[in-house]
Amino acid sequence: MYRHYKYKFGYDVPYAVEIGPGLLLFHINGIVFSPKVAGKNVTLSQCTTVGMTIKNGKKEYPVIGDNVYLAPGSKVIGGITIGNNVAVGTNSVLNKSVGNNAVVVGIPGNVVSYKGAGLYVNNPIG
Repeated sequence: MYRHYKYKFGYDVPYAVEIGPGLLLFHINGIVFSPKVAGKNVTLSQCTTVGMTIKNGKKEYPVIGDNVYLAPGSKVIGGITIGNNVAVGTNSVLNKSVGNNAVVVGIPGNVVSYKGAGLYVNNPIG
């Protein structure tokens, strides 16, 4: 059933991932969301990838904090941690950890400010 709906709706969110309340998928086409754990109020745009890497034969998955916005085409990969209230810009590739309130853009992703996700989190719960 999981495989059927993955292809039917065009997104891949494994059923075993621990995800907090308030997850919002915009334009669900092309989303791969496979973190180790994700906090509350995560907003994902189209063509977003959150996935694992393999280091020394071990799979490493990202840890996503609360109130995180991932813009269209953004990629978050590997055993990294994204803090709370973080925005990752359009087509950015983030492969290193970032702290709270970071705004990340570019390839590779660089922190350009600490103004946070602000109004980009569109489905806040609690």
